[in-house]
Amino acid sequence: MTNAAVSPLSASVLVLNRLYMAVHVISVRRAFGLLFRELAEVIHVEEGQYANYDFDSWREISEMRANFKAPHDDWIRSVNFEIQVPRVIRLLSYDRLPKQAIRFNRRNIFARDGNRCQYCGRKFPTSELSLDHVKPRSRGGDTSWENIVCSCVKCNVKKGGRTPQEAHMHLIRQPVKPKRSPLLSIKLGNPKYESWKSFLDNAYWSVDLK
Repeated sequence: MTNAAVSPLSASVLVLNRLYMAVHVISVRRAFGLLFRELAEVIHVEEGQYANYDFDSWREISEMRANFKAPHDDWIRSVNFEIQVPRVIRLLSYDRLPKQAIRFNRRNIFARDGNRCQYCGRKFPTSELSLDHVKPRSRGGDTSWENIVCSCVKCNVKKGGRTPQEAHMHLIRQPVKPKRSPLLSIKLGNPKYESWKSFLDNAYWSVDLK
């Protein structure tokens, strides 16, 4: 394990369908379950090239690589062996295409706005943020990507049932519907998921994170 403070099981794994299209993001535990049951294979990307491994061959290659661990690799140790956490797996008999809709929910709105109040600009834990209708519902404002923003409690109370202009408040950024999954964008900012970019074509940015 490269970081003793963070469990390798907390990492994520990109899932491809049989046609090498990204369709999902899952937990490490679930990924190893698919590999062990021979429902998927590891796709390992290195220097622009990729290779395919079943569970047994991935275990063997992991043993060879164990003495040359890269800084952003994750490893899981069992009683008898140590195995590297794969970043990408491919389902062997799944042809369905990726979902094209980005879910409109609290989690994605917080991720889009970076957990930052869109009025004062300060960053807060999710537990200290609320969602605000820029144009109040009492004025006909809808619940949509373009009218909902993160707001801290203080700013939400200050704004009340008014528009930002009436409350003499200014948005730090106009809310828009994201072109790709906000949570996925956050993941891609982490160097450990660099290999995902090889499979995330612009047409398939709406992969759901679990």
